[in-house]
Amino acid sequence: MTNPDKKSEPDKNHQYRNQLLRRMSADDLALLEPHMRRCDLPLRMMLATPNVPIEAVYFIEQGIGSVVARTTSGHEAEVGFIGFEGMTGSSLVMGDDRAAHACFVQLEGQAIRIEAGPFNAVLEASATLRLFLLRFVNSLQTQTGCTALVNARLKLEERLARWLLMCDDRVPGESLAITHEFLAIMLGVRRPGVTVELQLLEGRALIRSRRGEIVIRDRAGLEELANGSYGEAEAEYVRLIGEFGAA
Repeated sequence: MTNPDKKSEPDKNHQYRNQLLRRMSADDLALLEPHMRRCDLPLRMMLATPNVPIEAVYFIEQGIGSVVARTTSGHEAEVGFIGFEGMTGSSLVMGDDRAAHACFVQLEGQAIRIEAGPFNAVLEASATLRLFLLRFVNSLQTQTGCTALVNARLKLEERLARWLLMCDDRVPGESLAITHEFLAIMLGVRRPGVTVELQLLEGRALIRSRRGEIVIRDRAGLEELANGSYGEAEAEYVRLIGEFGAA
């Protein structure tokens, strides 16, 4: 993997799969390590609850967390997507103590957990950690803006192609353990619509869809189908932090 600053990635960082932990300075990593706890991320586990104090941040090592916005009437849709390239609880980095949106585990995995109190203390003690993590916050905001654009302007098949590509970036192998019902929630559409679109993608040999599983067969074809909706946020992450990808 490409590293924009070789001095910030000594051998010790390589014990982590999370890209932020791998790329932060050795001094900042040393400040965080006494407070780190490895934990499992079971499906649907809440990583952040809206409008209540954040209890902990999670540096995801395997799996995917979804940031989901909800209306007061109960409508919901995914607005953010976090895997091993990032962290939850980014509001703490920006000086707030709570998240505006829910974040929960979309694909199960593992993470490094740090309680909010010690994490805030390290942010205050370090002259560089907050500035480094703000790069990730910036890239996540770019992703959120791209999601708003594609949800408003693109067809469902194009949005679905982008979503599958983003999953593929963060999950080793070609198989994604995901249900049609969950996909419908993430894309903010009805389940039958997702089922029809998946059948169309399968008919074009782009994917293979089974019960609770989607297999990517033609990534290049998905990128073409995404119609320019995939790539901008990913390029911003590369510019700010460095290369990433499950492969």
